Amino acid sequence: MPISVHYALTVLIWGLTWTAIRLQVASAPVDVAVFYRFVLAAMVALGGLALIRRLPRLSLAQHRWLILQGLTLYSINFLLIYRAAETMTSGLLAVVFSLAALFNAFNGWLLLRLRPSTRLYPAVALGIIGVALLFWHDLQLGNATLASILFALAGTYWFSLGNLISLKVRAADIPLLAGNAWAMFYGAVALGLWCLVNGAQWLIPSSSTFWGATAFLAIPGSIVAFYSYLTVIRTIGADKAGYATVLFPIVALSASTWLEGFEWTLTAVLGAVLALLGNLVLFWRRTPARAVGIRADKAP
Repeated sequence: MPISVHYALTVLIWGLTWTAIRLQVASAPVDVAVFYRFVLAAMVALGGLALIRRLPRLSLAQHRWLILQGLTLYSINFLLIYRAAETMTSGLLAVVFSLAALFNAFNGWLLLRLRPSTRLYPAVALGIIGVALLFWHDLQLGNATLASILFALAGTYWFSLGNLISLKVRAADIPLLAGNAWAMFYGAVALGLWCLVNGAQWLIPSSSTFWGATAFLAIPGSIVAFYSYLTVIRTIGADKAGYATVLFPIVALSASTWLEGFEWTLTAVLGAVLALLGNLVLFWRRTPARAVGIRADKAP
């Protein structure tokens, strides 16, 4: 499958998860809802791979990397982001999360000595300005606390660390599907322990809407989207892959237009255009001019 398809799938699916998350957390405590998401994802992924006999035996050293991936991509980052969302508007949260591309570049340089693309900075600047304009009205509400902003920054940075750890998982020769399945399992274990220690109220919602949203978040939103996203990271690097976080809000607001009657203002349209322009700046490739005709020194 072309890498462009993986990139598009990541943006499309994770953009749609915003609506699914709102439906899920309306029926259960946030921490428990995230736990259900990754328990289901791990069960489906591990069970499916075992059924088709594509679940290899991994060494203890390989499992250590997968535990770290589970803690950074499939548990703690979600707890931090969701905690921020309790007192922060979705718009400001989207702006903070769009910093993931910069965090990926910084962590890649700091931890792996990877030099980011020179196009990254202008592209991300356009993207962040675009996201801010998308949610301009939302940002003017100004109800975020210092704690919520710190939670959002920490969650985004933690997610970024998981992006870099996924490169270590690749270097450890761990198959991507199997690695994701085990990492989701470890993430679910961490979430379950957190809920127990925190005295979370264990609810088993009877709502079909809750379980439909949970199934969407677990299978397309976790198994498929994380597979595509980590494939993109392995192919073009974590810094460029992180730009996908800038494009999620465009999909989310497009879905909201259809489902919730979101009205596009001129400012929001301008924001979407800038975010898309940033994506173009990051990935545009000039097509080399073709040589036309026959050189004189090669003429018969």
